[in-house]
Amino acid sequence: VQLQASGGGLVQAGGSLRLSCAASGSNFRRYAVGWYRQAPGNQRELVAIISSGGSTGFAEFVEGRFTISRDNAKAVVWLQMNSLKPEDTAVYYCKEGFGSTYYSFRPIGDLDAWGQGTQVTVSS
Repeated sequence: VQLQASGGGLVQAGGSLRLSCAASGSNFRRYAVGWYRQAPGNQRELVAIISSGGSTGFAEFVEGRFTISRDNAKAVVWLQMNSLKPEDTAVYYCKEGFGSTYYSFRPIGDLDAWGQGTQVTVSS
């Protein structure tokens, strides 16, 4: 399966964005999906996950502000981001994997191939 993130943009602090992760290929419903982000000069960090069964998990720094959902029929995962902060500014990526919790999630496939991601910029 191949995933492509989209939906980023420029938003003011306190605003909202919804990112989409569209899958191509087969067996999408078998995989968990993780949303990652990488800000300039920082390492890529895991933001949220959704398991194949729909269980979700979040990093502490987005807990209560972000939600994640999926539609297996449409082969899409969404990341709804509310109450955005300037520190949420980053390129966001999605990646397939396994795991049912934030801490058990493990990405799979080519870990050197993350796609273009989608830029989220939050102005203060």
